[in-house]
Amino acid sequence: MQLADLYRDVILDHNRQPRNFGELSPADATIEGFNPLCGDRLTLRLRFGDDRIEEIKFDGAGCAISTASASLMTEAVKGKTRAEALALFERIHLLLTDDAAPVDDEELGKLAALSGVREFPARVKCASLCWHTLARALRSSQGQGPAAVSTE
Repeated sequence: MQLADLYRDVILDHNRQPRNFGELSPADATIEGFNPLCGDRLTLRLRFGDDRIEEIKFDGAGCAISTASASLMTEAVKGKTRAEALALFERIHLLLTDDAAPVDDEELGKLAALSGVREFPARVKCASLCWHTLARALRSSQGQGPAAVSTE
């Protein structure tokens, strides 16, 4: 399967049936993200067990790319430590913004499909909103920053 086909199939699947969509109570961290360019809005809730993301859920309204990216992200980071999740954020940020960033299907799995967003520069912020929101949540839950993020 070619990357373009994977991108389309994964985005459509995760938009139609988003994983980890809904409320999480109680949550150790709750953070909102907003993309003023297109109106994507999401709330991310995390519960930690020791230093690991034990549970993560999101809700909100957004385009197919935003919803699919959030769904993929929640699957990818569940069970990871804060440091592992932040490292994955950095990797995905490069994947979305740097045309020279390698796409390693084995390392990234389904997340590699997000590289297809680079073909549509106006949609990069749609795909990265949840990731920036996650990074902010991980940092703020350690007392390192505010609890809201915008992709302005």
